[in-house]
Amino acid sequence: MRSAAVQPSGVERTFDDGRLIVSKTDRKGIIRYVNPLFLEISAFAEEEVIGKPHNLIRHPAMPRAIFQLLWDRINAGKELFAYVINLAGDGAHYWVLAHVTPSFDRNGEIVGYHSNRRTADRAAILQIERLYAELTAEEARHSRPAEAIEASTALLQQRLSDRGQSYDQFVWFLATTTSGAS
Repeated sequence: MRSAAVQPSGVERTFDDGRLIVSKTDRKGIIRYVNPLFLEISAFAEEEVIGKPHNLIRHPAMPRAIFQLLWDRINAGKELFAYVINLAGDGAHYWVLAHVTPSFDRNGEIVGYHSNRRTADRAAILQIERLYAELTAEEARHSRPAEAIEASTALLQQRLSDRGQSYDQFVWFLATTTSGAS
């Protein structure tokens, strides 16, 4: 088990189109299942991730505002597609287009979450990196996490409004255009 916090190395890891990274968590975000590709790309052993919070792979360049949007959406019983940069156990990073959905029991209660992640298009990454850098810079201006999330969420909404798109529309635009350029 790794004892120190993983630091980003700047090395990017990729994986083939058509392959999916899969993980499942309980309601609190504790990892209950990962597929072999998750382990391969994240550079963690199964015993290092099962029973741990999913934010184990959170990269510091990932805006808190996007995670707030994600949690708001899935806790409301809805899905979310989002571009995410993850941090591997060896310091490498990898970009994904994540599809996160709640899992329900037979009474319709949320019992956990399921995430499928596919590789992200390079052109889409270039656009999302600019936006995420702006959001994380805004978050860094605030010492209290709640204020940081509020400020970056407001900035996100402004940038999306400037584009005339919701976050879902923006992600879908990036995912479906061949160039990723607007």
